[in-house]
Amino acid sequence: MTDAIKDKVIWFLAAVGMLVGLGLLVWAPANAQLSGHGGAVKGLDVSPDGRRVMSASFDYTAMLWELDGQRELRTFDAHEGAVNGVAILPDGEQAISASDDGDLRLWSLESGVSLHTFTGHQGKVAGVAVSPDGKLAASAGWDRTVRIWDLDSRSPLRTLKGHKDNVNAVAFSPDGTLLISAGYDTALMLWRVADGALLSTLRGHEFGVNAVNFMPDGRRAVSVGGDETLRVWDLETGEGLEVIRGHDGPVLGLAVSPDGRQAASAGLDGTIRLWDLETGTGLAVLEGHQNAVWSLRYTPDGSRLVSAGADEVLRIWDLANAREIANGVDGVAHLANWDDGSRGAKLFRKCSACHTLSEDGGNKAGPTLLGLFGRPFGQVSGYRYSDALKDSELVWNETTIDALFAEGPQDYVPGSKMPLQRMPNPADRAELIAFLKRITAPQP
Repeated sequence: MTDAIKDKVIWFLAAVGMLVGLGLLVWAPANAQLSGHGGAVKGLDVSPDGRRVMSASFDYTAMLWELDGQRELRTFDAHEGAVNGVAILPDGEQAISASDDGDLRLWSLESGVSLHTFTGHQGKVAGVAVSPDGKLAASAGWDRTVRIWDLDSRSPLRTLKGHKDNVNAVAFSPDGTLLISAGYDTALMLWRVADGALLSTLRGHEFGVNAVNFMPDGRRAVSVGGDETLRVWDLETGEGLEVIRGHDGPVLGLAVSPDGRQAASAGLDGTIRLWDLETGTGLAVLEGHQNAVWSLRYTPDGSRLVSAGADEVLRIWDLANAREIANGVDGVAHLANWDDGSRGAKLFRKCSACHTLSEDGGNKAGPTLLGLFGRPFGQVSGYRYSDALKDSELVWNETTIDALFAEGPQDYVPGSKMPLQRMPNPADRAELIAFLKRITAPQP
């Protein structure tokens, strides 16, 4: 098996792991302080004052949370695809997000208004970073490019080409003069921000690189990848200084502590691991997430760590005690109140990541399914539908639901926001439809 095939196999398994977290199992938020997203949480950033955290989710939204109060402050809803990354500007008043829809959006954190849309990528944008002075943003695209944007003029500045495969992550150096990018091609590329010159290419990862951070001295960097490793690099020589192993599966998330002495990594195995960067030794393993962990951020004082992943929640960790800061809510694996143990209920578990079943449940990544049968497409009040559904003349019934899952949303209603999915087995579709008819009927 070639390295390229191995890489694709690992990332296919990572995607499967994410889908499991999106609903094949249903979990209560065990000590989950920040719960509200209707899909996997892919990206995080903590505000410069350490009081707020912003999250990016598969449910097409970003959310702003108060850390100490452990409450939602605001939802940002304008992207037409999963939101993969967010970065709060140094002034703490604005943020920028990156999405599967190929766009970046600049937001007012106070009002929740989208101030500007940056377009140019010809594919999903997997990551975003802001320069230390807040004047520039950089984005990592699955069109194999890195792009730099002028936030003052709100215009594209330059496009950096060199990666041979999708680019997953970008980071600015502490002084803002350098940019480093990481991609599925196993490469880390170091760029000069002033003119976009490629200064060096770092190789050592055996599979795709998922995340990269500079260390505070600006002379070293840390990266994680699908080869289950965390690696420390000397940027002046291009030499790999340390290879650290501990995760069972691809490593997805990374954060370096503000003092540069420690790093946190997270992976498909659902664990968060703390490392001493000077010695390469493990300090602690933090367990609490129910599936893959995608993103990590330290608070500015280094006392806490925020994590998020496929179980749709954000968790806060006290690093002095290496334990989760609980909010008094104990949760365990449970069956939802609609789960009657039938085949249809089992099939619906995946749907439940994006849809509620009651008026009180409201809308998540998708609209509530209460009263589904006989309802025209695109007619739930308060839900922001794609144009494809708003303009449709179809009505939800046994025939249309069967066709939706037989063909897949992308073919049955091109332009729909529904995730790509098919149910090829007619018997499974019949079981799901029968279950939906029972549970979505309004109660007398």
